[in-house]
Amino acid sequence: MGPARDAAVRDLVVALPEPGALVHEPVRPPEMKAWLGTRPLKRWRYVGAYGPEVMVCVGEAWIGRLPQRWWAVALPDGSLHGRTTLGRGGVSIGAGQVTVEARGFSIDLQLGLGATVEPVESVNPSGAHGYVWTRKQAGLVISGTVSMPGGRHRFEGEGAIDDTAGYHQRRTTWWWSAGVGRTREGTRVGWNLVSGVNDDREASERTLWINGVPKHLAPVSFAADLAGVAFEDGNALRFTEWAAREHNANLLLLSSAYRQPFGVFSGTLPGGLELESGYGVMEWHDARW
Repeated sequence: MGPARDAAVRDLVVALPEPGALVHEPVRPPEMKAWLGTRPLKRWRYVGAYGPEVMVCVGEAWIGRLPQRWWAVALPDGSLHGRTTLGRGGVSIGAGQVTVEARGFSIDLQLGLGATVEPVESVNPSGAHGYVWTRKQAGLVISGTVSMPGGRHRFEGEGAIDDTAGYHQRRTTWWWSAGVGRTREGTRVGWNLVSGVNDDREASERTLWINGVPKHLAPVSFAADLAGVAFEDGNALRFTEWAAREHNANLLLLSSAYRQPFGVFSGTLPGGLELESGYGVMEWHDARW
């Protein structure tokens, strides 16, 4: 299977939603079986809400039939709270809403209320026989509350959704960033950047949304310490970390090492779009799965 993006994906995996439509449910494209040869299907949904006072991520993933759910709350003072579990963990990702009920913490976020963001789909090969489908949205409006020991935060901002399903290589390493912000002219922007997976030059998941309209981007280069991302046109983003989700586990057949910091972006996006404000995440992940 060769790489494809947007309308070309329709004949390969699953029909596109209408332009601007919010993708409500965690997606497992029906054409994708539980196994492709010796490779199990991996699939996940990640929702991130990024703002100047609080940032949140909530997600659920499956490797074959093995589920995992997680949530995290990051604050500008560097504090980080969260949990990862193989059970429900109080996490619910439903139609346009994400909730978490955990000891001392309550998260309730409404997704996609307001300005629309056109979703982007891509399919890219993974190894000799596998492939990965993904659908991304960045810059969609998110509103709700985050209650925690020490206070209650009202979130009125923007964020990102990552739906992915695929037959990844046994060993997969990637760098990723999702963020939202405003340019100095007041333009609403969101981005999804990647290297290592789904990164074909012409049909990758790399996207810049300008007022909700997606534009495909050329390959990017991540700093090894996740301090920034460089673009082919000479522009770059700088990243200042608040706090990071980190994990390193070796379960014999499966292993995972990752670092995903929340923080603030500055710099200039492709096309000379200089940020007035920017919030989101960076990530490095090395998986044997």
